[in-house]
Amino acid sequence: MPILNRAAELQEEVAGWRRHLHQTPELNFDVFQTAAFVTDKLEAFGCDEVVTGLGKTGVVGIIRGSKGDGPTIGLRADMDALPIEEITGKPYASTVPGKMHACGHDGHTAMLLGAAKHLAETRNFAGTVAVIFQPAEEGGGGGNEMVKDGMMERFGISKVFGMHNMPGLPVGEFAIKPGPIMAATAEFTITVTGRGGHAAMPHGTIDPIVITSQLVGALQTIASRSTDPVEAVVVSVTKFHAGDAYNVIPEKAEIAGTVRTLKKEVARKAEERIRDICAGLASAFGATIEVDYDANYPVTFNHPEETVFASDVAAGIAGDAHVHRAIQPVMGGEDFSYMLEARPGAFIFIGNGNSAGLHHPAYDFNDEVIPHGMSYWVRLAETALAA
Repeated sequence: MPILNRAAELQEEVAGWRRHLHQTPELNFDVFQTAAFVTDKLEAFGCDEVVTGLGKTGVVGIIRGSKGDGPTIGLRADMDALPIEEITGKPYASTVPGKMHACGHDGHTAMLLGAAKHLAETRNFAGTVAVIFQPAEEGGGGGNEMVKDGMMERFGISKVFGMHNMPGLPVGEFAIKPGPIMAATAEFTITVTGRGGHAAMPHGTIDPIVITSQLVGALQTIASRSTDPVEAVVVSVTKFHAGDAYNVIPEKAEIAGTVRTLKKEVARKAEERIRDICAGLASAFGATIEVDYDANYPVTFNHPEETVFASDVAAGIAGDAHVHRAIQPVMGGEDFSYMLEARPGAFIFIGNGNSAGLHHPAYDFNDEVIPHGMSYWVRLAETALAA
């Protein structure tokens, strides 16, 4: 079953919503204008219930079918932007300095709004659709906050589905896999305290820069020498701060970075090795090394039955040849993982075409994706809740 005619008809209107959101990006939980925009649209569509303030600033719209009782499924989009200065030069570029929709959450929100409009018009299903608009995906754990607020229980959600655009995948194509599809994330900050002194007299110091430089290299052995080569782990040092003068060896140095894994046991091992390496270097050089380790999002794990279902829905729109059912996992993190821990469901990628990459200042969501994403959401709801 190809793209819905109604989705194609609504493309320009939905693109207008997307571009409005693109011009007014908001970060983390502070998505007040975005949530108000979403709320106004859902109320105008005639949703049976619109609930705000879930997970601090999340919004849920409830649409009941016309074909009798049935279960409730959740369809989720994210609303927040990133602290990036946009360089696209588009006429609808961000009007907020230092903030932009560099991950396509404007497009995700717009597509789900378009699907909600159609579902509220037709109600061609038995049961209930909960359209979920979530804040703070980019590191704030808004999905977790909505789950902790009792969203699943309050609306009786039995299954939940998510979608994200993928640059490089052609428009009109989908990609998915059962099991782990996106990585668990963790962040670390390591502070090395030595003994400062004159740069011309290093023998009287405990140089934290030398120690920390060795630490950066040693951390790379977690992937190359401490983890089974067939397992996935990424340890990246992304910050290194030390010193203020040419002729002073500083007292302290600090590094920070991220760990990405697909299995809990690998995640535990990575943290253990970071702490062991730090303890060993501290002992060897006579320094003090403190590790602040924060495990964040869990693995985004697609449930097998729901993954097959989502794949089949996508194939009904794009054709089976355009649905990649066994993609390699993506080592980025995604807080839809919390919703998949709470309820069975699946997370799917939709092609954004030949665009700049996610989190890049030249990225822009491709509005040609809109009818494909809307059609997927509508068909998924109508098929899952068939009378």
